[in-house]
Amino acid sequence: SPHSSSLRPLQDIRNTVGNIPMEWYQDFPHIGYNLDGKKIYKPIRNKDELDMFLEKMENPEYWRTVQDKMTGADIKLTDEQVELVHRLQRGQFGDVHFNPYEPAVDFFTHEVMIHPVTNRPADKRSFIPSLIEKEKVSKLVHAIKMGWIKPRKPKDDTPTYYDLWAHEDPNSILGRHKMHVPAPKMKLPGHEESYNPPPEYLLSEEEKLAWEQQEPAERKLNFVPQQYRCLRAVPAYPRFIHERFERCLDLYLCPRQRKMRVNVDPEDLIPKLPKPQDLQPFPTTQALIYRGHSSLVRCLSVSPSGQWLVSGSDDGTVRFWEVCTARCMKTLPVGGVVKSVAWNPNPTVCLVAVGVEQSVLLVNPCLGDKLLYGATDQLLESYVAPEEERVQPVQWVTATAEQHGKGVRLLVQHSKAVKQVTWHGKGDYFASVVSDNSNMQVLIHQTSKRWSQNPFRKSKGLVQCVLFHPIRPYFFVATQRYVRVYNLLKQELTKKLMTNCKWVSSMAIHPGGDNIICGSYDSKLAWFDLDLSTRPYQLLRHHKKALRSVAFHKRYPLFASASDDGTVIVCHGMVYNDLLQNPLLVPVKVLKGHTPTLDLGVLAVLFHPTQPWVFSSGADGTVRLYT
Repeated sequence: SPHSSSLRPLQDIRNTVGNIPMEWYQDFPHIGYNLDGKKIYKPIRNKDELDMFLEKMENPEYWRTVQDKMTGADIKLTDEQVELVHRLQRGQFGDVHFNPYEPAVDFFTHEVMIHPVTNRPADKRSFIPSLIEKEKVSKLVHAIKMGWIKPRKPKDDTPTYYDLWAHEDPNSILGRHKMHVPAPKMKLPGHEESYNPPPEYLLSEEEKLAWEQQEPAERKLNFVPQQYRCLRAVPAYPRFIHERFERCLDLYLCPRQRKMRVNVDPEDLIPKLPKPQDLQPFPTTQALIYRGHSSLVRCLSVSPSGQWLVSGSDDGTVRFWEVCTARCMKTLPVGGVVKSVAWNPNPTVCLVAVGVEQSVLLVNPCLGDKLLYGATDQLLESYVAPEEERVQPVQWVTATAEQHGKGVRLLVQHSKAVKQVTWHGKGDYFASVVSDNSNMQVLIHQTSKRWSQNPFRKSKGLVQCVLFHPIRPYFFVATQRYVRVYNLLKQELTKKLMTNCKWVSSMAIHPGGDNIICGSYDSKLAWFDLDLSTRPYQLLRHHKKALRSVAFHKRYPLFASASDDGTVIVCHGMVYNDLLQNPLLVPVKVLKGHTPTLDLGVLAVLFHPTQPWVFSSGADGTVRLYT
């Protein structure tokens, strides 16, 4: 009140701000307002940490000084106030004179009165048997009679033991008692452990030194034999507990178990394959050697009739042979390494595509039926050039008179070296692969219209070889690791086969068109079932060195692979019409004959179109026929 405030000392201006958080005034110089609405300024506090510390050290009353939150002033506590704080911290009452443990007075019973508190007469029900209880008891009696309530069984305190293995089948081989292997017995003590061993068992000084220097595991004896006068003089064995402990560890840490040996007949582990004799016919013996080339023979092709064979070599010539006599009918010098030859598969056309350096030559070998090769020349000459010149990735050039005399009819000139040529089954289109890494690696050419096109917009890696599907409009492109299958009609990628090989070298397709084989330079042959998966159905690792060439037979269930180890392996590859039955692949014959030259063995392999014969050409400059 104003009157009392006049009696107060002047400094104690009471803070009338009310019950609000004092943080609100934290950043202001005042702390509230007095009755007249004037600001009450905070006491000037400009002490920093150092001043605080000095005050703490020098002021003896520092410990009993607290700051008043309301006014912001420092207040020194009196002794009574300090005592009160101590009492409260100890969990005692604030008032010194209060005794919490005074004896309690039982007001209700300690004075016995003559009159009762209430004088109500007792109920009748308090001295008559209860009807509700009677009803409950009769229900329980009825339930016990009917057997719904069973009396409690007396508890049996005797502990029960039972046989853990009692319910095991005694005849089972794995029964525990059958498998139990008793621990090996400890070795009985010998003469060296006697207290008075024969002198030869005692160690000399050198032996003792040697024994001490040995590793514990290498010692023959794990103690030093000693001699005592009598049994009474023998001290306690110092290593006794240690050895017992080791023995216990041996017993429980070394599990002993009888190994169940599975009796497997080794014959059952080998897959049941038919005997090669049952899979005849297949080529077994070398019949003819076609000699004439002076350098390695890289490529082979056979005419659709099976009468003529063409071979291309690094000596710069293409030779035409008669198959059954091994007679060289013609030699065509082409002036460069022949990388690939392909005989047109159409039996009504006599034409051979030869890949030499940067061009593909279309050669009419003029062999066999005169009408046939005459008709082929007429077909090529009947070409009429279109009115307007079309832009092509290659140049079609008609042969000069001198070349015509040798049999060359057309030259398809590419921009880079040609690696491979292959014909489409109808015999009008052929594809060529050039050594390049752009999108111009694969080109498809049409002979009748002398027109070439590049089917791919972008390159998908280094193309190794290409193939046309024998029946459907599919085109197979083998890069180093993958084989991509393109649909030529829809112009899209249908499948991408993972070969699981490091570098694909060659590829061949089954005449049925649903299986392909890929040979690779890491000496693997991958068989793909196109209906089954994009991964190999089987990987055959029969060869020791790189595979150079693979081939399928047109009519027999045979395929062959040629390798740098100088061998040709012929396998039986039966594809069943029943889609549920997997192909049966059985290696039937290893054909040797070529001598490896310059680390190269057999470079090309090819089957005869009608007979179960196989041709192979090698680095030794020969072509061989196996029948």
